[in-house]
Amino acid sequence: MASQTTLNGSSNNLEKTLWATADKLRNNMDAAEYKHVVLGLIFLKYISDSFKEVYEELKNDPSKLSDPEDIDEYHSRNVFWVPQKARWDYLLQNAKKPEIGVLIDEAMEAIEKGNPSLLGVLPKNYARPALDKQRLGELIDLIGNVGLGDRENKSKDLLGRVYEYFLGQFADAEGKKGGQFYTPRCIVHLLVEMIEPYKGRVFDPCCGSGGMFVQSEKFVEAHGGRIGDISIYGQESNSTTWRLSKMNLAIRGIDANIGWGDSFTDDKHKDLKADFILANPPFNDSDWKGEQLRDDVRWKFGVPPTGNANFAWVQHFIHHLAPTGIAGFVLANGSMSSNTSGEGEIRKNIVEADIVDCMIALPGQLFYNTMIPACLWFISRDRSNHKFRNRKGEVLFIDARNLGEMIDRRHRELTSEDISRIASTYHAWRGEGGDYKDIAGFCKSTSLEEIRKHSHILTPGRYVGTEEEEEDIEPFDEKMERLTKRLSDQFAKSKELEEEIRKNLSGLGYEFRTLD
Repeated sequence: MASQTTLNGSSNNLEKTLWATADKLRNNMDAAEYKHVVLGLIFLKYISDSFKEVYEELKNDPSKLSDPEDIDEYHSRNVFWVPQKARWDYLLQNAKKPEIGVLIDEAMEAIEKGNPSLLGVLPKNYARPALDKQRLGELIDLIGNVGLGDRENKSKDLLGRVYEYFLGQFADAEGKKGGQFYTPRCIVHLLVEMIEPYKGRVFDPCCGSGGMFVQSEKFVEAHGGRIGDISIYGQESNSTTWRLSKMNLAIRGIDANIGWGDSFTDDKHKDLKADFILANPPFNDSDWKGEQLRDDVRWKFGVPPTGNANFAWVQHFIHHLAPTGIAGFVLANGSMSSNTSGEGEIRKNIVEADIVDCMIALPGQLFYNTMIPACLWFISRDRSNHKFRNRKGEVLFIDARNLGEMIDRRHRELTSEDISRIASTYHAWRGEGGDYKDIAGFCKSTSLEEIRKHSHILTPGRYVGTEEEEEDIEPFDEKMERLTKRLSDQFAKSKELEEEIRKNLSGLGYEFRTLD
């Protein structure tokens, strides 16, 4: 067996290396299918490693008062019980056998039986004929090289990082479909930094693979808070994505109440009033069963059109906010200005309710699933003086369309500096320290009266103006001399290229003639 990889200074590219190797093993399998194969094995490795650590501790207990095969010993420590034939060492020993797929399916079933919270969550389709068993064995060997390491590098940290990275890579590989389960990390990071979920109930009613929750936990840890200070609630309508979420949170050791079902027609958290809502709902969803919900209690600001769920989601979020709650969510840009099918009236009513805190226009190419321009909404129930300054009658507009860096030909990413700039602007504006000031082309604190003049349109570009250009101090004569020289050089280069083309054509037996 190969030595296990630990998280240290030389393994910064561990995720990339693992992905490159795993992707080679994919062969002709579709990314959407292969995703569950790989992520299921990573999860199995995680719970097996966690189990093994406790097992060795119990086995080597000098008092001999504990039985390492007692299931209750593990449940009392919030560690998943792993039966003998589901443990990674056993599967690794049998990885080269043709029946390895059957053994993995049996392992997943046994783990679910021993851990009720995982019932119906784990993938159990490894024995199917279409899955190459040799490549499956190689994949087990590969993931087996990721180990616990020392105390500082717990398995959940390392494998959690790998799991998160793989989610992003699969989203990229799946293209448009990838957005169904994955929100780019930089967007999630920005939302979390903006609303700062230190303490209280965190809710995402369209939670995908659970990225909002993972980042919320990271935020609390990074700022010296206690993980137990936040309670997590979520819902996801897609059953396979719901399973990904359950595994993602379990691998991080995050306790969460995640319901499976449609948030509009089967709300699993009807009575929940959340302190924080973080969400990235499907853009412009036309198949949300709105015709069944015309008289729903959630439509306080107007009945959403049946052909677009944007303002159904907005009102769903508002409905679930606590009296002092704050929501940050992603929507298509059209939500800021659309007047079709009554959307303008709904937006007007929301604005007039004085609960819109901040609007951010995002740069393009941030998302894996769509080229539709997107924005961020921030809704605050109590803007009078809950923790921050009184912001009633004001809305902060931020135009971030020029921020971010291209990470490849198709995708842009907000940098940590971009995220810090946006978040610190918002925090200064709402009175958390620092001096806020309007910056032309970037941010503007705007009165409700001014928004009324613009027919309740919330597009930041309408309010922030244009960025001030640096004064051109180059003397006119010097500028003309410089530009004339550059033009002369370009003419000369053009003439050289023309002569070269003539020679090449002549060599091929063609004579280049200029038309008179």
